[in-house]
Amino acid sequence: YDYLIVATGSRHSYFGNDEWEKLAPGLKSLEDAVEIRRRILMAFEFAEKTQDLEARAAAMNFVIIGGGPTGVEMAGAIAEIARQTLAKDFRHIDPKTARVILVEGDKRVLSGFPEDLSASALEQLKELGVEVITGTHATNLTEKGLEVAGKFIPCRVKIWAAGNTASFVGKTLGVPVDRAGRVIVQDDLTIPGHPEVQVIGDLAHFTSPKDEKPLPGVSPVAIHEGRHAAHNILHMIEGAKPQRFYYWDKGSMATIGRNRAVADLNVVHLSGLPAWLAWLFIHVLYLVGFRNRIAVLFQWAWAYFTFNKGARLITRNFQAEQRPFG
Repeated sequence: YDYLIVATGSRHSYFGNDEWEKLAPGLKSLEDAVEIRRRILMAFEFAEKTQDLEARAAAMNFVIIGGGPTGVEMAGAIAEIARQTLAKDFRHIDPKTARVILVEGDKRVLSGFPEDLSASALEQLKELGVEVITGTHATNLTEKGLEVAGKFIPCRVKIWAAGNTASFVGKTLGVPVDRAGRVIVQDDLTIPGHPEVQVIGDLAHFTSPKDEKPLPGVSPVAIHEGRHAAHNILHMIEGAKPQRFYYWDKGSMATIGRNRAVADLNVVHLSGLPAWLAWLFIHVLYLVGFRNRIAVLFQWAWAYFTFNKGARLITRNFQAEQRPFG
């Protein structure tokens, strides 16, 4: 190669308990999303069919581990699915009675956001009926449930949103990496000794000169780094040196549910409907193509007014399940 951009991303980190991945999948890809949807719908189907009251109660418990943006959004989405989308789909169970439990090891959810927005997110989750447990970690995950603060919670569906680890590719480059396996890049996104190699996205550890903290692994950072890396290659083709990377932090957002979100726009903090509308507008703005924007707006409007969450297909990836290991 002449120039190389390494952007292999990250995966879920189970902090040394890799066997938990099959019990509590995370959300990093379309395949992960389909699997999580399958587990949620199958839990309701099982609860509908079983005559065992304890098993039914366990099937109606949904535990999300990790109170960051992914965990908060997941908890809100499941709560809305149970209380609105599936409310009239079953004869023997009432989906509205499902327990959605969010477990966060930090003292507050959305710990990366300002405290006022974190408190607002907590209140919005409670309005949806989500039970929030903070300041403790989930342990002893099994098929039957897990332990939280020494108490066993029976549940069939557990979803992991507690941490990430960088792709193994970073450790093969022969340069320093941080504790999460992210490559410590230079101020122009290149790696030491190889100006033709740039590392971006979740795989890159780039320290912001503003507060000397690494940039978060979120899409705005990755998009900005990707554009900068492309411009660097054009500069190098012309014989110039790669340029220093500067990140303009436009703020952070987290959606919680219908008309519920929080937004830190640096100059102003938004909560509830204003934050949700800002989130919607910005995400539509970043879509490629006018046709895509109109299509997504129409789909969101339909879902908003009909409370329809889309396809309820229950699928399984048998090919992946039967694929030999090693």
